[in-house]
Amino acid sequence: MDKKKVLKIKWQRLISKGKTCPRCGSTERELNKAIAVLKKTLAPLDIEVVLEKGTISMSEFKKDSLQSNRIWINNRPLEDYIQGRVGQSACCDVCGPNECRTVEIGEQVYETIPSEIIIKAGLSAASQMVNARIGNSCCAE
Repeated sequence: MDKKKVLKIKWQRLISKGKTCPRCGSTERELNKAIAVLKKTLAPLDIEVVLEKGTISMSEFKKDSLQSNRIWINNRPLEDYIQGRVGQSACCDVCGPNECRTVEIGEQVYETIPSEIIIKAGLSAASQMVNARIGNSCCAE
């Protein structure tokens, strides 16, 4: 019997004085919705979905603000799965004068990462996991 596969989703955002920006707060809500859908969808394939939430400090954010509101799936950036690009735009008072991460797909710019995009990326990653499992099994009897 195959060992259960794990789809690992890691998300990090700025937390400053106990607060995060509205963009990251909205992405967290979208991420939670996406995780629920992915868990239900991937359970029959024996794929466990694990979410790891991380934080970055204000000093880390000032060095590289694009590290905030960042999602990886199986150690690859979300953008790799959706043919997206990383962009940036002004955010809010929590972030100060620093521009925050956006995700661009075609001409569309997302400040909050919608659950549909997270689900699409998660399903793409899961598909690669299933294909790897099929490719590594021996079907001949």
